[in-house]
Amino acid sequence: QVQLVESGGGNVQAGGSLRLSCVASGYTIGRKVMAWFRQFSGKGREDVAFIDGDGSTSYAESVKGRFTISLDNAKDILYLEMNNLKLEDTAMYFCALENGITLASVLGRHLSTTDFAFRGQGTQVTVSS
Repeated sequence: QVQLVESGGGNVQAGGSLRLSCVASGYTIGRKVMAWFRQFSGKGREDVAFIDGDGSTSYAESVKGRFTISLDNAKDILYLEMNNLKLEDTAMYFCALENGITLASVLGRHLSTTDFAFRGQGTQVTVSS
């Protein structure tokens, strides 16, 4: 059974930075895609960034140039470096994982994190002015 545990959220002023972490355990070694998505207080949801085991990445337009997703395969930790945070980045951030797939397949099949089998419990990010 895959377990994902996020950390690193908190309160930050606009323009500031945070780094989120997601420790993964129990997944099958092999092809996988991991991702960050966020859920806003109004229940809207957005896929923020994807990465696969080969290091290929994809970002939402709203975070391009500000957020960086990375994966430490040796430690099984997913990161999201968030810079120049804006008020509209306030949300609960979740990591998600899908085994046996590449990022090219996720994008080509127009999949989203709602299609992923595993997700964590989330970590809150609040950006204030």
